[in-house]
Amino acid sequence: MLSKNQLGFLYMFLSIIGFSLMDVIVKWSVDYPVGQVLFFRGFFGIIFYFFIIPRERLHDFYKTKRLGLHSLRCIAGLIAIIAIFIALRKLPLATVVSISFAAPIFTTIFSIFLLSEKVGIYRWLAVLVGFIGILIITEPGISNLNIYYIFPIIFCLGLSYVAITLRQLSTTEPVWLISLFFSIAITFLSFLTLPFGWVMPSFNHFLILSLVGIFGGVSNLWLSQSYKYSEVSLVTPLKYLTLVFAIIFGYFIWDEIPTIKTLIGALLVIVSTLIIFRREIYKKKIITSRPIND
Repeated sequence: MLSKNQLGFLYMFLSIIGFSLMDVIVKWSVDYPVGQVLFFRGFFGIIFYFFIIPRERLHDFYKTKRLGLHSLRCIAGLIAIIAIFIALRKLPLATVVSISFAAPIFTTIFSIFLLSEKVGIYRWLAVLVGFIGILIITEPGISNLNIYYIFPIIFCLGLSYVAITLRQLSTTEPVWLISLFFSIAITFLSFLTLPFGWVMPSFNHFLILSLVGIFGGVSNLWLSQSYKYSEVSLVTPLKYLTLVFAIIFGYFIWDEIPTIKTLIGALLVIVSTLIIFRREIYKKKIITSRPIND
């Protein structure tokens, strides 16, 4: 029998594998339009979530009193997913994953303006270190005017706003409903790209593309379960295994070898986000009326 922390680690590890495999398939799907791949992500995500809706909610699963906030979450999520799909196709896998680690940095900044949170010296230093890491990773792209380096950053911005809305939605909304609305939004948006031309996939390709939605849906669920069973500070560092998988897949499938600058920048971004996570957990555990210089 596994303990709660062990279950948390297991679910986090499974989510990392799922998201990593989804990234590989998206990068592989370069012969198919982005909008068509979005359809597979959204449609098969919808199918997955219908299997986990509580039976008593099947007749009114769509009901919510926070439609406006759901809409903002979906818009931000759509911006993020389109940006990361484009980035995965145009940049080395390890580079995209390294920059994507910076999402908590932008979340910290957004929390100041949208949630009126107070951010002290430690987290501001973490933000600075993270931005230096991003600059180190993207410097070659910027110097060569490679516009695609901006897409992982757009992904981070979108995902950061998603994190803010999730904090608000999770107080009243079940995880499956939040994810289901997002999958529906992805599917609807994908249909708007039909006039730009879709490619008829072979049966084998159809099965592979469908895994984008299945891996995306089940990985989101595993991630939520991980946070349910274990503290965020304990399981979050496992996320950085994504970079290990990205380097392995990138090397063996596309002959991609991450540069020293990418690895150094990734290390700075990882250190930055770990500081942010640790300070947030520290603030939650310390009960005091004295301002915390975090």
